[in-house]
Amino acid sequence: MRLRHFEELGPVCPRCRTGGLGDHPLLLAVVERRSGDDIIEGILHCTNAQCMQEFPVIDGIPIIVPDVAQYINDFLWHITARDDLSAALETLLGDAAGPSSAFDSTRFHISSYAHDHWGEFDPEEASTAIKPGAVARCLNAGLDLLTAPLGDGPALDIGCSVGRSTFELAGRVGGLVVGMDLNFSMLRLARHILTDGEITYARRRIGLVYDRRAFDVPNAGAERIDFWVCNAMALPFPAHRFGALSAMNVLDCVPDPRALLAAFGTILRPGGVGVLATPYDWSNQATHPTGWIGGHSQRGISRGAAEPQLRALLRPQGGTGLRLVAEVADFPWHVRMHDRSTVSYSTHLVAVRAAGDDEPA
Repeated sequence: MRLRHFEELGPVCPRCRTGGLGDHPLLLAVVERRSGDDIIEGILHCTNAQCMQEFPVIDGIPIIVPDVAQYINDFLWHITARDDLSAALETLLGDAAGPSSAFDSTRFHISSYAHDHWGEFDPEEASTAIKPGAVARCLNAGLDLLTAPLGDGPALDIGCSVGRSTFELAGRVGGLVVGMDLNFSMLRLARHILTDGEITYARRRIGLVYDRRAFDVPNAGAERIDFWVCNAMALPFPAHRFGALSAMNVLDCVPDPRALLAAFGTILRPGGVGVLATPYDWSNQATHPTGWIGGHSQRGISRGAAEPQLRALLRPQGGTGLRLVAEVADFPWHVRMHDRSTVSYSTHLVAVRAAGDDEPA
């Protein structure tokens, strides 16, 4: 955790905020290990005497979520997983653990995300089925839609996964940038790229067969970037803290998409800008159907279409504090599963700005 990011962004306790106790700043209370201004291991404290929640910093990644104990229980495998095994032993463990194990599920997801985010820099990448880098292409296309200057930030990349979108955002925005996600394993990989300028991951070939890939990747702007564990539905930042944000394919992965949009409108400064993308790939596991933006109630005015409903939420009186600047109705996004499988999305890409002080929410 970069001290500069912590001090300038001034995170607040998400437990107090979600519990209705107001915004209380976090304090760096314990430093166990550091490298310059980078806190590798430590503990943050809530300054509210009625709370005093502790938030750990592990492998340079602060975990700032409302229920820390629940998060650690849910992600203990990711937090304690080794990343120093040889490729041979990793494949042996994968065979022994089998499909659907925590081990296999983790490397499967990292394989798909790492390939899309960074595969274009892999000298061994020979796949002709898809072209890696959809997340970067989509984000930059969205940033190109903005008519206002991006400014000096700071900027927030929500759902950053293994970090490519965070680096792309830093390349277009001045000032500090934070990439946030809930998946600790992916953030750990993003941190390696941040500090070392290289990536090592297991690329799935088929079934339980994975090939170790290791190569250099560009990490320009690394000194302005940090990666944090945060929950998009409980953002630990004061209002109007950011000048820009991005959220690539996040809207359909949260319990309350409308509340998430309203949170974006709150943390952006008046006139701040954002880029959002969503394929409306709704899942009952992530969002109850009553919370979906489209995808149900086909007898209504929009006949179940999602796009008109999102546009309505991005207008004055939409209740989100965001305004639609421009959009691309169908932006192609491909995700590699293995050598013979690719998932193709058509994502709705929108550029937004936060309402000014003189505009209704």
